Amino acid sequence: MFFFNLISKVLKVLRSNQSPGQIASGFVLGMLLGITPFWSLINFLLLFVVVLVNVNLTAVILAYMIFSAVVYLADPLFHSLGFWLLVDVAFLKPLWTSLYNAPVIPYTRFNNTVYLGSFLVGLALVAPVYLGIKKFVINYREKYHTRIEQWKWIKLLKTSKLYQWYERLKFWGAV
Repeated sequence: MFFFNLISKVLKVLRSNQSPGQIASGFVLGMLLGITPFWSLINFLLLFVVVLVNVNLTAVILAYMIFSAVVYLADPLFHSLGFWLLVDVAFLKPLWTSLYNAPVIPYTRFNNTVYLGSFLVGLALVAPVYLGIKKFVINYREKYHTRIEQWKWIKLLKTSKLYQWYERLKFWGAV
């Protein structure tokens, strides 16, 4: 049932009346939340932005699930980048020292090599991911939505008893 629910929500997001920019922004915020270790001041600020700004929450959750599941494979890369910036780049050491001695900044966990590396990689990915997701949503709505609705297995799925039961439950708010 979780699989049906997830596919249903993704397709609903793609054909919703929200702008492609709102969907892409939600995906980018979810990516930033998922790519960095969770317990930090920056992630709480990102969650605040998600609640405050009009973005698609399903896109946030989907991106968070995808990136938090895959990010463990890139942790050695993030550690290497963070270690290089924190230890090997000599002219940045006074900056790190002053930031660490500031009152609130240490709660951002910038002094953690994995966090610093993952956050910087996430910042570098913001523009390409935003533009890519926005283009994907636009292309899906213009070219592929009607084609996908005509697929035999989509029609078969919509005529199945399980899907009709799911739609009735969804109508009454049980799902």
